[in-house]
Amino acid sequence: MKPAIVSKRIHRGTDLRDLLKKEALLEQAESRALRRSVALQLDRLRKEQQVSKSRLALRMNTSRAVVDRLLDPSNPSITLAALGKAARVLKRRLLIELVPG
Repeated sequence: MKPAIVSKRIHRGTDLRDLLKKEALLEQAESRALRRSVALQLDRLRKEQQVSKSRLALRMNTSRAVVDRLLDPSNPSITLAALGKAARVLKRRLLIELVPG
């Protein structure tokens, strides 16, 4: 039986970030991923703390519709003020950081 042939070639293609950058879509993709991540984190915390969306809205002094938009990962109009309020209600603080690109 012949031994398996192990390829010694290294990856020569571009990665997804390079492709998105080339197509001018990287910023949009990163923004969408960040919104999705934040929305999912807030929803997870809300469920862990057994806080309904209505109760979250009441504690944030806002409407249930605002909470629905806040938890919608596809909504581009999430404000820092709303994120901060939701974080405080869920006993967290919002941290925004600029990191090297």
